[in-house]
Amino acid sequence: MHQKSLIMLLSAVSFLVIVGLVMLISTCVFSAGADPTDGYREAKKQGVWLFLGIGLCAWAAMTDYRFWKKRNWLLYGGVVVLLALCFVPGIGRDINGESRWIEFGSLRLQPSEFAKIAVITFLAYWFSRHPDGGDHLVQGFGAPLAVVSLPLLLILFEVDIGTTAVLSATTFLILFVAGTNWKYLTGLCLAGVVAFMGMMNYAPNRVERIMAFLDLEKHQDGAGYQQWLALMAIGSGGMTGRGIGEGRLKMMYMPFAHTDFIFPMIGEEMGLICTILVVLAFVFLVFSGFIIGAHAPDRFGTLLAIGLAGYIGFQAFLNIGVTTAILPNTGLTLPFVSYGGSSLLVGFVAIGILINIYRQGVVEQVEGKDWVIRRNRITPRA
Repeated sequence: MHQKSLIMLLSAVSFLVIVGLVMLISTCVFSAGADPTDGYREAKKQGVWLFLGIGLCAWAAMTDYRFWKKRNWLLYGGVVVLLALCFVPGIGRDINGESRWIEFGSLRLQPSEFAKIAVITFLAYWFSRHPDGGDHLVQGFGAPLAVVSLPLLLILFEVDIGTTAVLSATTFLILFVAGTNWKYLTGLCLAGVVAFMGMMNYAPNRVERIMAFLDLEKHQDGAGYQQWLALMAIGSGGMTGRGIGEGRLKMMYMPFAHTDFIFPMIGEEMGLICTILVVLAFVFLVFSGFIIGAHAPDRFGTLLAIGLAGYIGFQAFLNIGVTTAILPNTGLTLPFVSYGGSSLLVGFVAIGILINIYRQGVVEQVEGKDWVIRRNRITPRA
């Protein structure tokens, strides 16, 4: 299974990217922010981000994954600074009441995307240094959680609950795999519920979204508007869809049809069959990432691979859950499919790291054989 995991990983990512580009070309012309002189501007920009992302993926695949372990504090500090800049007037950009972005001239970045790599790398580094600290309150729970809490709080106060939920779930996953005592994990879950309730007071519009989620039909003209249209889009697509480019609800009706709510557009134009294939692609991606982690050369590689695959899986689950009205609206992109440069770049870096962990794992597997594969060269054992 380990030998096939790389093929599964690359096949899943390739399929998602292709579907994303096709749907972006189909929907971006009708987006609210579309350029009247160039309706395909977003598609062209995504093409540039895709080119850069593939380059970063190749670089990460050729770079020893321990590179991230040695520089985890530098990465962590840089991400915290970028997150803080979201609140600085003139640099931070507030859109729809959310301070998620920073701008430097024409360049716009979403630091919370880069925080995913930083948090996962730190946790993998920490638990690789303290492999037996699971039952220790400080080493196995308190200290790593305290460090991770700073970027999580910054993201939370950007009013980015979706990314906070993804990172929180990924943190829990790494703590669980690292062997943290179940009593501490139970307490963490309870604390998360309390924090969520407190956030509702800080962002009352989230309460409206929850109420809309509980009764979409009643709130279809208000807070439940997007999810109501999403269900209509998926339902009208049937098994095979209306056809690529033939969707109707993207025509200035569905807000963020090319970003957060691109999944229902896939359902409308490509049908239930394609949406199932998208879900299966994410399942294969996460499964292959876990297999790669299970065969990593060391504990750091195992936790890093599981964390990276886990964050992609959690984000896909939340996005698809929201757009199918299974979960309240949170505002998250669908990895490798939705429009967004920061999300695409970070996703490709994560895939590149997984590829390198796979390569290193293959080297370790053949150590006991008569021939040793190193850096793509086969040499006889001395």
